[in-house]
Amino acid sequence: MIFFVHKKFFIAVFAVMVMISPPVCFAQDAKQALEDKVTGEAAVSVLSAYISRGQELSRHSAVIQPSATISYKGFSANIWGNLDTNPYSAGDSEYSANFTETDITLSYSIALGKLRAGAGYIYYALAAPYAGGTDPLDSQEVFVSLGLDTILAPTLTIYKEIDHYHQWYALFGVSHVFQFTEMIGLKLAATASYLKSDEAATYPEFDANALPTTDKYNNFHDATVSVALPLTLTKNLTITPMATYVFPLCDDARYEMKGRGLQGTALPFDRKSSFLYGGFTASFAF
Repeated sequence: MIFFVHKKFFIAVFAVMVMISPPVCFAQDAKQALEDKVTGEAAVSVLSAYISRGQELSRHSAVIQPSATISYKGFSANIWGNLDTNPYSAGDSEYSANFTETDITLSYSIALGKLRAGAGYIYYALAAPYAGGTDPLDSQEVFVSLGLDTILAPTLTIYKEIDHYHQWYALFGVSHVFQFTEMIGLKLAATASYLKSDEAATYPEFDANALPTTDKYNNFHDATVSVALPLTLTKNLTITPMATYVFPLCDDARYEMKGRGLQGTALPFDRKSSFLYGGFTASFAF
């Protein structure tokens, strides 16, 4: 099992933690002390598949996705990973579990009345699905987000890839939580996206046969509908079973999702373009 994380990533996370850690001093005011408190969360998700932005990144394999976040005065640092427990092979090959991705996110957010605004940076450290395979090129993104603290909590986030896979990805999401008791809730959420490629060589449009072309992708992309059942077991511990359905918003997206799929078929067009997966997340806040 290979944990594909460069030392510089850990250094970056450590540096941010140092920057956002409060100085050791005696608080003059209890309220100010509470506002200056460093908060954090450790979580792990166990899911039946890893689907990201409509792309099938695992198949017939459970994935384990640990993460850790630390926040202070609007600044946050997060590290997240994906462990594929049984990397997919279209043939008879068998592969051992492997970490295929490790992401580091540095961000800042602020609330202005009912308006929420944020910006950040993400480094995606990517690895081959199995040990010994060819690693994909790493990716970097910057993003901005705007949201409203109102019914359905609408949020728009725009990502710009700045490294190898030059593209814009806009994601609009809505969600609502029905709180039945202090312990049990129901969260419904939906997203829709638009993708604009800057280079056909790194992010092409796919044709009706699900094969890459020399054109850039520029159209609506994937959408998701999800349902979750947050179970607050203690003040700090929450277990959340969930299920998500992913589907294309247009033919261009359908062709691409088929073309990038993992399913071993004679023709790319025979692959799936919609996915249903589920699992649970256990999170501990502090």
